[in-house]
Amino acid sequence: MTTRIAIVVGNPSPNSRTRQVAEDLAAKIAEVTGSEIDETIELAEVTDQIFEWKSDRLNTLTERLPTADYAVIATPTYKASYTGLLKAFLDRYDAGGLHGLTAIPVFTIGSPAHTLAVETTLRPLLVELGASVPTKGLAFPTAEFDDRANVLDEWVDSQKAYLPQR
Repeated sequence: MTTRIAIVVGNPSPNSRTRQVAEDLAAKIAEVTGSEIDETIELAEVTDQIFEWKSDRLNTLTERLPTADYAVIATPTYKASYTGLLKAFLDRYDAGGLHGLTAIPVFTIGSPAHTLAVETTLRPLLVELGASVPTKGLAFPTAEFDDRANVLDEWVDSQKAYLPQR
């Protein structure tokens, strides 16, 4: 059975650097795990519905995430944390709602001062939701966007041993 990687992008701007980093990381994880990559869940496309609990479109997106094997959950750093957009989406899950999912938290950061934010804010939220987070979170410096292949290769090389093979 083929494993799947979901990608969730919590940047309020569509087609952002955060999305590109997340998709490039997912491609590198797919090379290591042999997984297929699902269509990206771009939360910027549903900002008008994010607080509608009876949104069919959001319900469909919400149902997709926990059925994946791996998930790259990416957000820009806002005030040393994840975006409210990402939080509103993840609030749709009960505690334990992502049980069985291996999550890789990703922050795009503008300052080295935010390097630990991915570990101190997003990781605990994903664990509360039941996801397994076996790797270090990726704090991707936006100043290195043009060199992202090398930055991502270094991260994958250091973390691939922690990604469960299914």
